[in-house]
Amino acid sequence: MKPRVALVSLLSILACVRAFAAAPTSQPATEFIRFVEERNGDARLESADATYKNRNNVVVHLIAAVHIADPEYFRGLDESFNHYDALLYEMVKPKDMGAPEQGAPSRGMVGMFQHFLSNTLKLQFQLDAINYKRANFVHADLDYETFEAMQNERGESMLTLMLNSMLYSMGKSDAPQIGLPDLLGALGSPDRDRQLRLLLARQFNDIDEEIAAMQGKDGTVLLTERNKAAMKALDQTIMKGKKNIGIFYGGAHLRDMEQRLYKIGFTKVGVTYRTAWNMPALAATQPTTNATTRQTTTTAK
Repeated sequence: MKPRVALVSLLSILACVRAFAAAPTSQPATEFIRFVEERNGDARLESADATYKNRNNVVVHLIAAVHIADPEYFRGLDESFNHYDALLYEMVKPKDMGAPEQGAPSRGMVGMFQHFLSNTLKLQFQLDAINYKRANFVHADLDYETFEAMQNERGESMLTLMLNSMLYSMGKSDAPQIGLPDLLGALGSPDRDRQLRLLLARQFNDIDEEIAAMQGKDGTVLLTERNKAAMKALDQTIMKGKKNIGIFYGGAHLRDMEQRLYKIGFTKVGVTYRTAWNMPALAATQPTTNATTRQTTTTAK
């Protein structure tokens, strides 16, 4: 079996993954990141904006982030953020650091890798596109010092998470694999960036189970503890009287957050999807829709 651990690590770092499996409830789980491939060869990677409401008419949107994406995708998101009373965002950063400057150069390894990947795939990096200096933006994550201390206490690292995922992958034989011939074929294609995107996007079909394997039964600091910090920030924001709240987080976090919303009395009322990676067929001649909302699915009334 071809190893997938490197790919799983990449997707988890970018948070360009669907959420890990959570305990079942009476409400259906949302597919926060999904890959769609049409018969004519067109394909797209989509992210969800799921809406929830409680009896006090507080509305919460779980907005799945794809951290490298088409510029149109980020433009649509950036404009939509103006309409929330508060927009809670993820970012593990030092305690004394304010909101990031839009387009500031990345100094960390993860940021530099994300820039490298966005250049390779001809996409845009989130921190270059989103204005985090808005008055309604609220940091809703662990600070770096707490994050590092909690990981050290648990003995958690990317290596341990990758090992859990690798052990899971070794027991599966039906998942799509990326091998050297696939990569060489994509690199030699006349539409190289599209083929590379397709190779990555197709891995989302079974990523839920892979992330669950990385998590283990006790959860992780990388996802679970950061989600707890986000939900604490949500509670504080609601206590301040905010009624229309967005939570902008990587897709890997949102299935668990959805379950947490259900447990405190929220009900899902709808889901819309935005195109993050638009991958039209090479020979397509018809114009395609870029990063716009493609469909709305009402899940409850």
